[in-house]
Amino acid sequence: MSDHEYISHSPSDTLKLGEKIGRNLMGGSVIALIGELGCGKTLLTRGICAGLGVPLRQVNSPTFVLVNEYRGRLPVFHLDMYQLGAEADAVELGITDYLTRAEDGVMIIEWAEKIIPLLPDDLLYINLEILSAQRRRIVFSTAGKHFDVLFRELHQP
Repeated sequence: MSDHEYISHSPSDTLKLGEKIGRNLMGGSVIALIGELGCGKTLLTRGICAGLGVPLRQVNSPTFVLVNEYRGRLPVFHLDMYQLGAEADAVELGITDYLTRAEDGVMIIEWAEKIIPLLPDDLLYINLEILSAQRRRIVFSTAGKHFDVLFRELHQP
């Protein structure tokens, strides 16, 4: 497992980080966002989507609809598992179907810890932690090779 840490000093930092991530993603990318309420999961997602060519105004949290789909340079499937009670609920709601559809696109899952057993092995975990009102610790982890290029790019100024 490979880990990389980033400290965001402001919401605009988090948004810019997301844009850099989005510009470097390839089709088949699955991103599991983990962190408490208000830590910046949706803001980071907005940045990732912007980096994929999705207008910021289109991206909002799908908390009550579970899935939003966006069109950028790749199709984006934005899932929010906050309302989900259990992993079985995700299966019943067809979340595994989205994993198949995302093979040529990007899947971003907020509150992914609720469905980790359903997710592929090669995915990017992003844990967000609140350090202060403005600062966040963002830790990237992956076990696969799919995101090696992304990590190299994130270390560039």
